[in-house]
Amino acid sequence: MSEYHPIPQPDEIGERERDDAMGSYLMMFASIAVGLPLPILNLIAAIIYYYMNRSKGLFVHFHSMQSLISQLPTTIINAVGVFWGIRIYLFGWPLTDTFKGYVAMAIIFNLVYFAFSIVGAVKAKKGRMYYFLFFGRLSYEAVFKKESINPVSHQNLPPR
Repeated sequence: MSEYHPIPQPDEIGERERDDAMGSYLMMFASIAVGLPLPILNLIAAIIYYYMNRSKGLFVHFHSMQSLISQLPTTIINAVGVFWGIRIYLFGWPLTDTFKGYVAMAIIFNLVYFAFSIVGAVKAKKGRMYYFLFFGRLSYEAVFKKESINPVSHQNLPPR
């Protein structure tokens, strides 16, 4: 007996599930326009999308979870950059090379994240699994691992 649920094959996934899975990646692009000054809005949108769609099947659950947890480091990096920039602008902190380097690193990080998200959205629309580095494994383990109860451990329990 396998300890994981079988991975759904593309021909087993309906059009609605594909659209919902793809939407988990595209949600980030839509919320960026609103959340640019406040990067936490992207994370809130991803959390709401995840909780609204996780019950729509393992395929949608996997993709929405992967999108959500991969959003965490991006949100943190962007929030640090925004608040650091606010302190420079409002409180007269010096504009250092360290800040410029951080912003450049954040831009590169965001571009890589956007690229992974676009590929994830395209793969999800095709009914394919797509695993981000690190986050794909975490999502797979959380979604596809079967919960098992060992019947032997319940044999010696005292009666109620």
